[in-house]
Amino acid sequence: MYDLIDSFLESAKHYDKDIFPFIANKKDFCEGEDSVYYSGPYWDEQEAKELIYSVLKGKWLSSGEQVANFEKQFSSKFNFKYSLMVNSGSSANLVMLHALKKFFEWNDDDEIIVCVCGFPTTVAPIIQSGLKPVFVDISWNDLNWNINTLESLITPRTRALFSSPVLGNTYDLDYVVDLCEKHKLKLISDNCDSLGSKWKDKYLTEYSIASSCSFYPAHHICTIEGGMVSSNIKEIVDISRSFAWWGRDCYCVGQQNLLYKGVCGKRFDHWLPLYDGPVDHKYVFSNMGYNLKPLDLQGSVGSIQLKKFSEIHFKRRTNKLHIQEILSSYEGVEVIKELPNAETSWFGVPVICKSKKLKTAFVEYLESNKIQTRNYFAGNILLQPGYLHLGDYSKYPEANQVLDRVFFLGCSPTINSVMINYIKKIVDRFFLDLHY
Repeated sequence: MYDLIDSFLESAKHYDKDIFPFIANKKDFCEGEDSVYYSGPYWDEQEAKELIYSVLKGKWLSSGEQVANFEKQFSSKFNFKYSLMVNSGSSANLVMLHALKKFFEWNDDDEIIVCVCGFPTTVAPIIQSGLKPVFVDISWNDLNWNINTLESLITPRTRALFSSPVLGNTYDLDYVVDLCEKHKLKLISDNCDSLGSKWKDKYLTEYSIASSCSFYPAHHICTIEGGMVSSNIKEIVDISRSFAWWGRDCYCVGQQNLLYKGVCGKRFDHWLPLYDGPVDHKYVFSNMGYNLKPLDLQGSVGSIQLKKFSEIHFKRRTNKLHIQEILSSYEGVEVIKELPNAETSWFGVPVICKSKKLKTAFVEYLESNKIQTRNYFAGNILLQPGYLHLGDYSKYPEANQVLDRVFFLGCSPTINSVMINYIKKIVDRFFLDLHY
Protein backbone atom coordinates (compact mmCIF):
# COMPACT_ATOMS: atom_id res chain seq x y z
CA MET A 1 0.00 0.00 0.00
CA TYR A 2 2.80 2.45 0.84
CA ASP A 3 4.39 1.77 -2.58
CA LEU A 4 1.11 2.65 -4.28
CA ILE A 5 0.85 5.87 -2.27
CA ASP A 6 4.43 6.77 -3.20
CA SER A 7 3.58 6.21 -6.86
CA PHE A 8 0.47 8.36 -6.55
CA LEU A 9 2.36 11.25 -4.95
CA GLU A 10 5.10 11.13 -7.57
CA SER A 11 2.51 11.19 -10.34
CA ALA A 12 0.72 14.12 -8.70
CA LYS A 13 3.96 16.14 -8.66
CA HIS A 14 4.07 16.03 -12.46
CA TYR A 15 0.79 17.92 -12.54
CA ASP A 16 1.51 20.30 -9.69
CA LYS A 17 4.99 20.80 -8.25
CA ASP A 18 3.43 22.48 -5.20
CA ILE A 19 1.59 19.32 -4.24
CA PHE A 20 2.08 20.09 -0.55
CA PRO A 21 0.52 23.56 -0.15
CA PHE A 22 0.20 23.01 3.62
CA ILE A 23 3.99 23.27 4.04
CA ALA A 24 5.05 26.74 5.16
CA ASN A 25 7.93 28.58 3.51
CA LYS A 26 8.92 27.43 0.03
CA LYS A 27 12.33 25.81 -0.25
CA ASP A 28 12.92 27.73 -3.48
CA PHE A 29 12.16 31.05 -1.74
CA CYS A 30 12.00 34.09 -4.05
CA GLU A 31 12.63 37.56 -2.60
CA GLY A 32 9.76 39.97 -3.03
CA GLU A 33 7.33 37.26 -4.09
CA ASP A 34 7.26 34.77 -1.23
CA SER A 35 6.59 35.42 2.44
CA VAL A 36 8.78 34.32 5.32
CA TYR A 37 6.17 32.79 7.59
CA TYR A 38 7.04 32.80 11.26
CA SER A 39 6.22 29.12 11.54
CA GLY A 40 4.33 26.22 10.01
CA PRO A 41 4.35 22.43 9.77
CA TYR A 42 7.73 20.84 9.13
CA TRP A 43 6.25 18.17 6.89
CA ASP A 44 7.21 16.31 3.74
CA GLU A 45 6.01 13.27 1.81
CA GLN A 46 6.26 11.08 4.93
CA GLU A 47 3.40 12.84 6.71
CA ALA A 48 1.32 13.04 3.53
CA LYS A 49 1.79 9.34 2.91
CA GLU A 50 0.89 8.47 6.49
CA LEU A 51 -2.30 10.55 6.30
CA ILE A 52 -3.44 8.78 3.14
CA TYR A 53 -2.57 5.35 4.53
CA SER A 54 -4.42 6.04 7.79
CA VAL A 55 -7.57 7.03 5.93
CA LEU A 56 -7.46 4.12 3.48
CA LYS A 57 -6.22 1.31 5.72
CA GLY A 58 -6.57 2.52 9.30
CA LYS A 59 -8.78 0.50 11.61
CA TRP A 60 -10.03 3.59 13.43
CA LEU A 61 -11.24 7.04 12.39
CA SER A 62 -11.50 8.63 15.82
CA SER A 63 -8.90 8.04 18.53
CA GLY A 64 -7.59 4.48 18.30
CA GLU A 65 -4.41 2.44 17.99
CA GLN A 66 -2.36 5.13 16.23
CA VAL A 67 -3.17 7.67 18.93
CA ALA A 68 -2.40 5.12 21.65
CA ASN A 69 0.96 4.34 20.03
CA PHE A 70 1.80 8.03 19.71
CA GLU A 71 0.96 8.61 23.37
CA LYS A 72 3.41 5.87 24.38
CA GLN A 73 6.13 7.14 22.04
CA PHE A 74 5.67 10.72 23.27
CA SER A 75 5.91 9.61 26.89
CA SER A 76 9.09 7.66 26.17
CA LYS A 77 10.68 10.54 24.26
CA PHE A 78 10.03 13.18 26.92
CA ASN A 79 10.44 11.03 30.05
CA PHE A 80 6.84 10.64 31.17
CA LYS A 81 5.10 7.51 32.36
CA TYR A 82 1.68 8.42 30.97
CA SER A 83 0.21 10.69 28.29
CA LEU A 84 -3.19 11.45 26.80
CA MET A 85 -3.68 12.98 23.35
CA VAL A 86 -6.55 15.44 22.88
CA ASN A 87 -7.69 17.72 20.07
CA SER A 88 -5.60 20.80 21.02
CA GLY A 89 -3.17 22.25 23.52
CA SER A 90 -5.94 24.46 24.86
CA SER A 91 -8.08 21.38 25.51
CA ALA A 92 -5.06 19.77 27.17
CA ASN A 93 -4.91 22.67 29.63
CA LEU A 94 -8.65 22.39 30.24
CA VAL A 95 -8.80 18.68 31.08
CA MET A 96 -5.47 18.83 32.96
CA LEU A 97 -6.78 21.54 35.32
CA HIS A 98 -10.04 19.66 35.81
CA ALA A 99 -8.10 16.48 36.59
CA LEU A 100 -5.69 18.13 39.02
CA LYS A 101 -8.54 19.78 40.88
CA LYS A 102 -10.31 16.44 41.29
CA PHE A 103 -7.21 14.40 42.09
CA PHE A 104 -5.92 16.79 44.77
CA GLU A 105 -9.44 17.64 46.00
CA TRP A 106 -9.02 21.36 45.48
CA ASN A 107 -12.06 23.50 46.25
CA ASP A 108 -13.78 26.11 44.13
CA ASP A 109 -11.92 29.45 44.28
CA ASP A 110 -8.66 27.85 45.39
CA GLU A 111 -5.88 29.90 43.83
CA ILE A 112 -3.50 29.23 40.95
CA ILE A 113 -0.68 31.74 40.37
CA VAL A 114 -0.16 32.52 36.68
CA CYS A 115 1.59 35.16 34.60
CA VAL A 116 -0.61 38.08 33.54
CA CYS A 117 1.00 37.97 30.07
CA GLY A 118 0.61 35.07 27.72
CA PHE A 119 -1.93 33.09 25.74
CA PRO A 120 -5.58 33.18 26.90
CA THR A 121 -5.98 29.43 27.21
CA THR A 122 -3.43 29.30 29.99
CA VAL A 123 -5.81 31.45 32.05
CA ALA A 124 -9.28 30.43 30.88
CA PRO A 125 -9.08 26.77 32.05
CA ILE A 126 -8.30 27.94 35.59
CA ILE A 127 -11.65 29.74 35.69
CA GLN A 128 -13.46 27.02 33.73
CA SER A 129 -12.31 24.57 36.40
CA GLY A 130 -13.80 26.70 39.18
CA LEU A 131 -10.41 27.88 40.40
CA LYS A 132 -9.13 31.44 40.77
CA PRO A 133 -6.20 32.91 38.81
CA VAL A 134 -3.84 35.12 40.77
CA PHE A 135 -1.76 37.20 38.39
CA VAL A 136 1.92 38.10 38.55
CA ASP A 137 3.68 40.79 36.52
CA ILE A 138 6.60 40.10 34.17
CA SER A 139 10.35 40.59 34.36
CA TRP A 140 12.16 42.30 31.47
CA ASN A 141 15.12 39.97 31.95
CA ASP A 142 13.31 37.11 30.22
CA LEU A 143 9.69 38.32 29.73
CA ASN A 144 8.52 35.53 32.05
CA TRP A 145 6.73 36.05 35.34
CA ASN A 146 8.76 38.00 37.89
CA ILE A 147 9.91 35.18 40.15
CA ASN A 148 10.93 37.67 42.85
CA THR A 149 7.28 38.59 43.45
CA LEU A 150 5.82 35.08 43.41
CA GLU A 151 6.17 34.39 47.13
CA SER A 152 4.33 37.58 48.08
CA LEU A 153 1.24 36.29 46.21
CA ILE A 154 1.02 32.98 48.10
CA THR A 155 -1.95 32.71 50.48
CA PRO A 156 -3.52 29.84 52.47
CA ARG A 157 -5.69 29.15 49.40
CA THR A 158 -2.82 28.90 46.91
CA ARG A 159 -2.58 25.41 45.45
CA ALA A 160 -0.27 25.65 42.45
CA LEU A 161 1.92 27.73 40.17
CA PHE A 162 0.99 27.43 36.48
CA SER A 163 4.13 27.96 34.42
CA SER A 164 4.17 28.98 30.74
CA PRO A 165 7.74 29.84 29.64
CA VAL A 166 7.79 32.59 27.03
CA LEU A 167 8.50 31.22 23.54
CA GLY A 168 10.06 28.15 25.16
CA ASN A 169 12.61 30.06 27.24
CA THR A 170 12.60 29.36 30.96
CA TYR A 171 13.25 31.48 34.03
CA ASP A 172 15.36 30.32 37.00
CA LEU A 173 13.53 27.04 37.51
CA ASP A 174 15.49 26.09 40.63
CA TYR A 175 14.04 29.06 42.48
CA VAL A 176 10.46 28.18 41.54
CA VAL A 177 10.87 24.48 42.37
CA ASP A 178 12.30 25.38 45.79
CA LEU A 179 9.43 27.82 46.34
CA CYS A 180 6.87 25.14 45.57
CA GLU A 181 8.55 22.70 47.94
CA LYS A 182 8.76 25.32 50.68
CA HIS A 183 5.03 26.12 50.50
CA LYS A 184 3.83 22.62 49.51
CA LEU A 185 2.51 23.82 46.14
CA LYS A 186 2.25 22.00 42.83
CA LEU A 187 4.09 23.19 39.73
CA ILE A 188 2.02 22.77 36.56
CA SER A 189 3.45 23.29 33.08
CA ASP A 190 1.76 24.81 30.08
CA ASN A 191 4.45 23.46 27.76
CA CYS A 192 2.70 24.32 24.49
CA ASP A 193 5.54 26.64 23.37
CA SER A 194 8.33 24.78 25.13
CA LEU A 195 8.50 21.21 23.87
CA GLY A 196 12.10 20.06 24.18
CA SER A 197 13.30 22.94 26.36
CA LYS A 198 15.54 21.90 29.23
CA TRP A 199 16.88 23.12 32.56
CA LYS A 200 20.05 21.46 33.82
CA ASP A 201 19.76 18.73 31.17
CA LYS A 202 16.22 17.77 32.20
CA TYR A 203 13.09 18.66 30.28
CA LEU A 204 11.20 21.51 31.92
CA THR A 205 8.22 19.22 32.32
CA GLU A 206 10.21 16.80 34.48
CA TYR A 207 9.97 19.37 37.27
CA SER A 208 6.14 19.50 37.13
CA ILE A 209 3.31 17.39 38.48
CA ALA A 210 1.62 17.50 35.06
CA SER A 211 2.09 19.28 31.77
CA SER A 212 0.33 20.15 28.54
CA CYS A 213 1.63 20.35 24.99
CA SER A 214 0.28 21.61 21.65
CA PHE A 215 0.64 20.16 18.15
CA TYR A 216 -0.85 23.16 16.36
CA PRO A 217 0.88 23.86 13.00
CA ALA A 218 2.97 26.70 14.47
CA HIS A 219 4.40 24.57 17.25
CA HIS A 220 7.39 22.25 17.42
CA ILE A 221 5.64 19.21 16.01
CA CYS A 222 2.38 19.30 14.09
CA THR A 223 -0.46 16.79 13.93
CA ILE A 224 -2.77 19.28 12.11
CA GLU A 225 -4.35 20.10 15.47
CA GLY A 226 -3.76 18.29 18.72
CA GLY A 227 -2.45 18.41 22.24
CA MET A 228 -1.14 16.20 25.03
CA VAL A 229 -1.53 15.89 28.79
CA SER A 230 1.35 14.11 30.50
CA SER A 231 2.20 13.08 34.06
CA ASN A 232 3.99 10.40 36.01
CA ILE A 233 0.84 9.91 38.09
CA LYS A 234 -1.46 7.52 36.26
CA GLU A 235 -4.66 8.67 37.93
CA ILE A 236 -4.14 12.28 36.76
CA VAL A 237 -3.95 11.11 33.16
CA ASP A 238 -6.88 8.70 33.65
CA ILE A 239 -9.04 11.50 35.04
CA SER A 240 -7.95 13.77 32.20
CA ARG A 241 -9.02 11.05 29.76
CA SER A 242 -12.41 10.83 31.41
CA PHE A 243 -12.97 14.58 31.06
CA ALA A 244 -11.82 14.45 27.42
CA TRP A 245 -14.02 11.40 26.64
CA TRP A 246 -17.46 12.69 27.67
CA GLY A 247 -16.77 12.09 31.38
CA ARG A 248 -16.76 8.34 30.79
CA ASP A 249 -15.46 6.10 33.57
CA CYS A 250 -14.04 3.49 31.18
CA TYR A 251 -10.33 3.75 30.47
CA CYS A 252 -9.96 1.19 27.65
CA VAL A 253 -8.06 2.54 24.64
CA GLY A 254 -7.55 1.26 21.09
CA GLN A 255 -8.12 -2.47 20.66
CA GLN A 256 -8.90 -2.77 24.36
CA ASN A 257 -12.33 -1.43 23.40
CA LEU A 258 -12.94 -4.66 21.45
CA LEU A 259 -12.53 -6.90 24.48
CA TYR A 260 -15.82 -8.47 25.51
CA LYS A 261 -15.22 -7.89 29.23
CA GLY A 262 -12.92 -4.90 28.89
CA VAL A 263 -9.54 -4.44 30.57
CA CYS A 264 -11.16 -4.43 33.99
CA GLY A 265 -12.69 -7.87 33.37
CA LYS A 266 -16.14 -6.76 34.56
CA ARG A 267 -17.41 -4.51 31.80
CA PHE A 268 -21.02 -5.52 32.46
CA ASP A 269 -21.51 -5.16 36.19
CA HIS A 270 -23.38 -3.26 38.90
CA TRP A 271 -21.63 0.07 38.32
CA LEU A 272 -24.40 2.46 39.39
CA PRO A 273 -25.18 2.60 43.12
CA LEU A 274 -28.69 3.94 42.49
CA TYR A 275 -29.58 1.35 39.84
CA ASP A 276 -30.07 -2.36 40.53
CA GLY A 277 -28.80 -4.14 37.44
CA PRO A 278 -25.77 -4.66 35.19
CA VAL A 279 -24.57 -1.66 33.17
CA ASP A 280 -22.00 -1.49 30.38
CA HIS A 281 -18.99 0.32 31.91
CA LYS A 282 -18.58 2.25 28.65
CA TYR A 283 -21.78 4.07 29.58
CA VAL A 284 -20.88 4.97 33.13
CA PHE A 285 -20.06 8.67 33.50
CA SER A 286 -18.09 9.67 36.58
CA ASN A 287 -17.44 13.24 35.48
CA MET A 288 -19.28 15.98 33.61
CA GLY A 289 -16.95 15.95 30.64
CA TYR A 290 -16.44 17.00 27.03
CA ASN A 291 -15.64 15.37 23.70
CA LEU A 292 -12.05 16.45 23.02
CA LYS A 293 -10.74 13.34 21.29
CA PRO A 294 -8.30 13.55 18.35
CA LEU A 295 -8.51 11.64 15.08
CA ASP A 296 -6.46 8.49 14.76
CA LEU A 297 -4.67 9.83 11.68
CA GLN A 298 -3.29 12.61 13.89
CA GLY A 299 -1.60 10.02 16.05
CA SER A 300 0.02 8.42 13.01
CA VAL A 301 1.40 11.79 11.88
CA GLY A 302 2.63 12.49 15.41
CA SER A 303 4.73 9.34 15.32
CA ILE A 304 6.42 10.55 12.13
CA GLN A 305 7.01 14.01 13.60
CA LEU A 306 8.64 12.59 16.73
CA LYS A 307 11.34 11.01 14.56
CA LYS A 308 12.22 14.49 13.28
CA PHE A 309 12.26 16.19 16.67
CA SER A 310 16.04 16.35 17.12
CA GLU A 311 16.36 18.02 13.73
CA ILE A 312 13.52 20.43 14.53
CA HIS A 313 15.10 21.33 17.87
CA PHE A 314 18.52 21.95 16.29
CA LYS A 315 17.13 24.13 13.49
CA ARG A 316 15.02 26.24 15.83
CA ARG A 317 18.02 26.94 18.04
CA THR A 318 20.25 27.66 15.05
CA ASN A 319 17.77 30.03 13.40
CA LYS A 320 17.23 31.86 16.66
CA LEU A 321 20.96 32.49 17.02
CA HIS A 322 21.21 33.74 13.43
CA ILE A 323 18.41 36.26 13.92
CA GLN A 324 19.78 37.26 17.32
CA GLU A 325 23.13 37.99 15.67
CA ILE A 326 21.46 40.08 12.95
CA LEU A 327 19.66 42.26 15.49
CA SER A 328 22.64 42.54 17.83
CA SER A 329 24.25 45.02 15.44
CA TYR A 330 21.67 47.69 16.17
CA GLU A 331 20.76 49.87 19.14
CA GLY A 332 17.19 50.12 20.28
CA VAL A 333 16.37 46.42 20.00
CA GLU A 334 17.23 43.57 22.34
CA VAL A 335 16.78 39.84 21.83
CA ILE A 336 16.09 37.77 24.94
CA LYS A 337 18.78 35.15 25.58
CA GLU A 338 18.58 31.88 27.49
CA LEU A 339 20.01 31.46 30.98
CA PRO A 340 23.26 29.48 31.48
CA ASN A 341 21.43 26.41 32.81
CA ALA A 342 18.85 26.40 30.01
CA GLU A 343 18.70 24.73 26.63
CA THR A 344 15.77 26.42 24.94
CA SER A 345 13.84 24.88 22.10
CA TRP A 346 12.77 28.28 20.80
CA PHE A 347 9.23 28.80 19.57
CA GLY A 348 10.16 32.28 18.36
CA VAL A 349 12.71 35.06 18.69
CA PRO A 350 11.56 37.56 21.38
CA VAL A 351 12.47 41.15 20.50
CA ILE A 352 12.20 44.09 22.92
CA CYS A 353 12.18 47.58 21.37
CA LYS A 354 13.17 50.70 23.27
CA SER A 355 9.93 52.49 22.36
CA LYS A 356 6.44 52.04 20.97
CA LYS A 357 7.41 54.19 17.99
CA LEU A 358 10.30 51.90 17.07
CA LYS A 359 8.27 48.71 17.51
CA THR A 360 5.39 50.02 15.41
CA ALA A 361 7.68 51.14 12.59
CA PHE A 362 9.86 48.02 12.68
CA VAL A 363 6.95 45.59 12.65
CA GLU A 364 5.26 47.52 9.85
CA TYR A 365 8.45 47.48 7.79
CA LEU A 366 9.02 43.76 8.28
CA GLU A 367 5.42 42.90 7.45
CA SER A 368 5.40 45.15 4.37
CA ASN A 369 8.43 43.19 3.18
CA LYS A 370 6.63 39.87 3.71
CA ILE A 371 8.40 38.87 6.94
CA GLN A 372 5.80 37.70 9.42
CA THR A 373 5.83 38.92 13.02
CA ARG A 374 3.67 38.14 16.03
CA ASN A 375 2.76 39.91 19.27
CA TYR A 376 3.80 38.51 22.60
CA PHE A 377 0.36 36.93 22.40
CA ALA A 378 -2.34 38.78 24.37
CA GLY A 379 0.02 41.11 26.21
CA ASN A 380 -1.53 41.91 29.58
CA ILE A 381 -4.53 39.55 29.49
CA LEU A 382 -6.53 42.00 31.61
CA LEU A 383 -6.60 44.42 28.66
CA GLN A 384 -8.49 41.87 26.57
CA PRO A 385 -12.31 42.31 26.36
CA GLY A 386 -13.08 38.77 27.53
CA TYR A 387 -10.86 39.10 30.60
CA LEU A 388 -11.52 42.64 31.87
CA HIS A 389 -13.61 41.33 34.76
CA LEU A 390 -10.72 39.35 36.25
CA GLY A 391 -8.75 42.26 37.65
CA ASP A 392 -7.32 45.74 37.32
CA TYR A 393 -4.83 45.85 34.46
CA SER A 394 -3.15 48.97 35.86
CA LYS A 395 -1.64 46.95 38.73
CA TYR A 396 0.78 45.34 36.27
CA PRO A 397 2.92 48.19 34.93
CA GLU A 398 5.54 46.01 33.24
CA ALA A 399 2.99 43.86 31.42
CA ASN A 400 1.25 47.01 30.23
CA GLN A 401 4.31 47.86 28.12
CA VAL A 402 4.35 44.54 26.27
CA LEU A 403 2.05 45.52 23.42
CA ASP A 404 4.04 48.73 23.02
CA ARG A 405 7.51 47.24 22.94
CA VAL A 406 7.59 43.47 22.36
CA PHE A 407 7.10 41.25 19.33
CA PHE A 408 8.63 38.07 18.01
CA LEU A 409 10.05 36.76 14.79
CA GLY A 410 9.99 33.16 13.67
CA CYS A 411 12.79 30.63 13.99
CA SER A 412 10.87 27.70 12.56
CA PRO A 413 12.82 24.85 10.90
CA THR A 414 10.97 25.82 7.71
CA ILE A 415 13.11 28.99 7.59
CA ASN A 416 16.25 28.26 5.57
CA SER A 417 19.55 30.11 5.04
CA VAL A 418 18.21 32.03 2.02
CA MET A 419 15.38 33.38 4.14
CA ILE A 420 17.78 34.26 6.97
CA ASN A 421 19.86 36.27 4.50
CA TYR A 422 16.72 38.02 3.30
CA ILE A 423 15.73 38.88 6.89
CA LYS A 424 19.21 40.36 7.39
CA LYS A 425 18.87 42.41 4.22
CA ILE A 426 15.54 43.88 5.31
CA VAL A 427 16.65 44.52 8.91
CA ASP A 428 19.83 46.24 7.70
CA ARG A 429 17.85 48.39 5.29
CA PHE A 430 15.41 49.42 8.01
CA PHE A 431 18.06 50.58 10.46
CA LEU A 432 20.46 52.07 7.94
CA ASP A 433 17.71 54.06 6.28
CA LEU A 434 16.17 55.02 9.65
CA HIS A 435 12.56 54.16 8.85
CA TYR A 436 11.35 55.43 12.18
